[in-house]
Amino acid sequence: MVSLNDVSELKSISEEEAAERLISEGPNELPQSKARGLFDIAKDVASEPMFLMLVACGVLYLILGDLEEALMLLSFVFVVMGITFHQERKTERALESLRDLSSPRALVIRDGRQKKIDGRYVVRGDLIILNEGDRVPSDGVLLKGINLSVNESLLTGEPIPVRKSPVEGAIEPKRMERPGGDDLPFVYSGTLVISGQGVVRTIATGANTELGKIGTALQNIESEDTTLKKQTGSMIRNIALIGLASCITVVVVYGFTRGDWTDGFLAGLSLAMAMLPEEFPVVLTVFLAIGAWRISRKNVLTRRIPAVESLGSTTVLCTDKTGTLTLNKMTVSGISNGRDILFLDGPEHKNLPEEFHELIEFSSLASKTDAFDPMEQAIKQVENKYLKNTEHIHPDWSLKREYPLSQKMFSVSNVWISPDGKKYDIAAKGAAETILDLCHLEEKVRVKYLEKVNTMASHGLRVLGVARAEFDLDDLPEDQHDFPFRFIGFVGFSDPIRPTVPAAIKECYDAGIKVVMITGDYPATAQNVARKIGLKPDTHVITGLELDTMSDEELKKKISETCIYARFAPDQKLRLVEAFKARGEIVAMTGDGVNDAPALKAAHIGIAMGCRGTDVAREASALVLLDDDFASIVAAVRQGRTIYDNIKKAMAYIFAIHVPIAGLTLFPVLLGWDMILLPVHIVFLELLIDPACSVVFEAEAEEPDVMTRPPRDPEAPLFGRQEIILSVFQGVRVFLNVLAVFLIARLYFNLDHLEARALTFTSLIVANLCLIITNRSWKRSALENLATPNYAQWWVVGGGSLFLLIVLYEPFLRNLFRFKYLHVDHDLIVCLIAGITSIFWFESFKENFKPTPTTPRKPSAKPKLGLGGAKHDDI
Repeated sequence: MVSLNDVSELKSISEEEAAERLISEGPNELPQSKARGLFDIAKDVASEPMFLMLVACGVLYLILGDLEEALMLLSFVFVVMGITFHQERKTERALESLRDLSSPRALVIRDGRQKKIDGRYVVRGDLIILNEGDRVPSDGVLLKGINLSVNESLLTGEPIPVRKSPVEGAIEPKRMERPGGDDLPFVYSGTLVISGQGVVRTIATGANTELGKIGTALQNIESEDTTLKKQTGSMIRNIALIGLASCITVVVVYGFTRGDWTDGFLAGLSLAMAMLPEEFPVVLTVFLAIGAWRISRKNVLTRRIPAVESLGSTTVLCTDKTGTLTLNKMTVSGISNGRDILFLDGPEHKNLPEEFHELIEFSSLASKTDAFDPMEQAIKQVENKYLKNTEHIHPDWSLKREYPLSQKMFSVSNVWISPDGKKYDIAAKGAAETILDLCHLEEKVRVKYLEKVNTMASHGLRVLGVARAEFDLDDLPEDQHDFPFRFIGFVGFSDPIRPTVPAAIKECYDAGIKVVMITGDYPATAQNVARKIGLKPDTHVITGLELDTMSDEELKKKISETCIYARFAPDQKLRLVEAFKARGEIVAMTGDGVNDAPALKAAHIGIAMGCRGTDVAREASALVLLDDDFASIVAAVRQGRTIYDNIKKAMAYIFAIHVPIAGLTLFPVLLGWDMILLPVHIVFLELLIDPACSVVFEAEAEEPDVMTRPPRDPEAPLFGRQEIILSVFQGVRVFLNVLAVFLIARLYFNLDHLEARALTFTSLIVANLCLIITNRSWKRSALENLATPNYAQWWVVGGGSLFLLIVLYEPFLRNLFRFKYLHVDHDLIVCLIAGITSIFWFESFKENFKPTPTTPRKPSAKPKLGLGGAKHDDI
């Protein structure tokens, strides 16, 4: 503990001053934005076109008396509201997590007395005493310290603690510098003291701290609508306007030409029902919701459902290094006795050669018994693995004295004495150069050992030197230099990469996705990791300092040829995401720390780590990897692309089936005939269309090339001109077939209108089922589609056929539908032939059909706003 004697010369503020500053500057917590109420959210949702379409279609069915269909559509209103309300609460919970983190208990000095207070009452100017294990309550400058090291991974993303050195001189700095790097005198709110003690003067509290700036950024960032949602909304509006205009036209024409306004109104409603694409919002909602469930089975939790669709168009994947590409766990990966280097990564090292035992033994003796530092924990693990139950373990030795790390001496030495010892045993570890200096080696020997250090460092290892000494049982010296140290060797530490990462990186490249590594670590370490995981190119690196000197235009050019970004601060990650978005890229960002939260939210798809990730990161993200496995991202991208493919298939089917329905509704009106399709017939068709769209196509398996084609262009329309033409042609062909059935029945065989209607409707149902089957894949034939498993297909085909037979041969329903009895031996055969042949042309066309190619996207001519409405200057 730091005693009052150590800080008596430091000036502390009084309780009165603290109270005044608390009132004038506010508590040491993040500012709370007023949460929007349920009414405000409902008002915003009610203004969206998708919502209006759902309500309009539901009301239309209520007018027609179809209560079940109306209730089904209106139920989606509450689904949309629920999703939006969840989105609003997500940002609030992220800020609450930050507030909890930024307000730990604090030991302060006021009026010359130590007292424990709630972290929210810390004010600027407070003297704070920090001890091992404390959470730093505010940003401040270190005035006095003993062997103080702090884990700043919360802000920098790097797990290795950094040394803190007291400020030099009598003048205290008034401004903070960025976190990261050894021997800085600054400590930061929310970070964790790993070892030592210190006295800190508070410089910033609440929203003015580094942690507070992240919270402010989260408040200002707004999520963007996905391209699919925008395109679908536009498509619905356009078709709805056409449908409404057609409906009014039919009612007016029918009323004036025939004088029957009731039938005119019925004809207009039938045409509106035939043309209004109420399935579009249903398809979008159901596909994404079920897609989120499917992705959850691959250990990816969906927090923002539209992100499921965006995954399929991802062009850039920005990933944090520590804890995402690596295990975020320091391990001893290499050791050297000065002659040989032994790498411990491979499984062949089950036993450690005897000549390395002393190195591990004294590495452990130079560490704390109850290790808290990640490196010391790694040393203890190696000791337990290789030296357990050997004479190199000394549980009965007593620690006589510890020489702590200091700014002048980057090493620690522990003085031990055994129960029967006649001399002290001293173990030292620290920076390689410092340990070599302690051993008083000749220059040529020192150079030789430093070559080993450079070799180990080239493998991405962080190297510490180890030495030992013996000393008589006299008064111990004040300086470590006075011990006769003997050099033992070097210990190299690394954060191992995740085993699944290299294969996942390769899959990303196969899928045309650029992978970018953003880290707070040094360039050499980042490049070493890049080489191990197969990240290319691994020769170009942009550092945080270089970024600060670049203009936005220069950065936009540089990022096209760079995939490694080192020594990056949180706001720089955010700027990089903005730069990619300004080029028109669809950006996915992975991360696990508080420092990643703004970039996670600003990206199109934020992906947080579930196991190691902070609450703030999870709340700010759209997706959460439940197993922290980078490979799960690839599985999620695969599922996202499959979902988009299946949405297009469902849309193609919707376009196709609505053409004959609208045609059979409009054709009799134009020719002055009795109506062929009544509202009840269209409702029956919708009972087939809805499950076909929301179940059959959603359950369709992925296409073979789903992960070997480049990302789709998000600016391209949901349906290209080629796809729209083909879908409409499918519908036109069906319309011509079923119209031919009606005309032949009426004009050639002189059948009455009810029997011709029954034949036409049955042919349309058969054609409808055939459209479902053929549109399951535009790359396989209908027969191949039938052979490809899809359990939902058989439920829809079987259920539709069964209900059709019931309607045709149950008298009450037959009269309700205004049909006449059809003969099984010839009438139904005619309907089967008409329905099946309607897709023959498309089946033959499939063999030569090549879908509109997905080309790599070109950078946007104009920079886009990267934060969904929030400008960079606002953050």
